[in-house]
Amino acid sequence: MDIDPYRKTEHYIDELFVKRWSPRAMSGEQIEMETLMTLFEAARWAPSSNNNQPWRFLFARRETELWPLFFDLLTESNRIWAYRAAVLIVVVSKTTFDLNDKPSRTHTFDTGAAWENLALQGALKGLVVHGMQGFDYDRAKVTLRIPDGYQVEAMIAIGRHGLKEELPEHLREREFPSDRKELADVIAEGSFPWPRQ
Repeated sequence: MDIDPYRKTEHYIDELFVKRWSPRAMSGEQIEMETLMTLFEAARWAPSSNNNQPWRFLFARRETELWPLFFDLLTESNRIWAYRAAVLIVVVSKTTFDLNDKPSRTHTFDTGAAWENLALQGALKGLVVHGMQGFDYDRAKVTLRIPDGYQVEAMIAIGRHGLKEELPEHLREREFPSDRKELADVIAEGSFPWPRQ
């Protein structure tokens, strides 16, 4: 897809950042385990506070018996397109430091860095990598036996690009790269300038 009509940068950045987006149209084809491991390897090299690496990725491939366990966690609005994904991932973060078991204030922040590495590596591989919050967090914790001390963060659907014409009509209309807020809306030199809600 030509990104230019949808996204314009205010300053020069590598095209990788602009070309990465989150389509929903996937083909249903499998992804080789080696390709999937490349995405996880990229995530592994994310920065983290005290090098704690709090991220954990639980996954199911569509062709395995684990798939229904993960797929059933999704909301209906995500099931109508994610059923054609090749892989579903539940992202989890450890809330304490391995070193001393003290609370880590940045476990979510650090896990977000790992997710971004995974998403960018997927984009480089020409894959769809779509993050989601539309699933049952509490049921994920129980169903996947996630112990206390770990927080469920998000789900990810990964697949090969498919045809947007195969999506339900209301999703076809949304199948394009989203733009971003202007830099002036998100950065400030000095104290917080925006209206406080």
